[in-house]
Amino acid sequence: MSTILIYENYGTHIIKEIITMAHFAKLGVNGKVIAVHGLDNDQMLNADGQEDESVGQQRLQQIHGWPAEMWIQTSYNTRGNKYYNADGSEGDQSKKLRGNYAGIGYTWDEDNQIFWSKQPHASWTKNNSTASWQAPITYPSVIDDGQDPVVFTWNISWNETGYQADNTKGWEAFKSNDAGKTIHDWNGSAWVSR
Repeated sequence: MSTILIYENYGTHIIKEIITMAHFAKLGVNGKVIAVHGLDNDQMLNADGQEDESVGQQRLQQIHGWPAEMWIQTSYNTRGNKYYNADGSEGDQSKKLRGNYAGIGYTWDEDNQIFWSKQPHASWTKNNSTASWQAPITYPSVIDDGQDPVVFTWNISWNETGYQADNTKGWEAFKSNDAGKTIHDWNGSAWVSR
């Protein structure tokens, strides 16, 4: 759900209107998200005046001619299975919805009620508790030189080919101040030059 402020100028008066919107992912083949649409919250109220996803789905079917069951509500403020306020701080976790805000190309996982981004690498697996993809090797704990002030940071990336050749490796990096970009491998506790 997001809030939109609309200002209209009527000569000497400016009218401020607040529209609160729900968002719905439009699903295609195999649960792929092919679009995300906003819907005014007042268009998804049931007979008791409560927001109801099924009412929103029916309204979207009327508007777009796409089957109601192929519209799944998503939360603009949810990512990594956490709800965030507009300022980026963690918010009321009872408001989190379906793991991640759906984006085009995401996949709807009905069993786990999560929208998933594309799998980044073949070896990475789904972590349902964080609604994110997880590398088979823990992310490196050393991300800079440890100096104060910091002299260099590690530019870290995943090397799937390296992991497939040796499953003790995968994370690689170079120092931000290294013009030659010498590659180092993470050994679980430190960076080791190749």
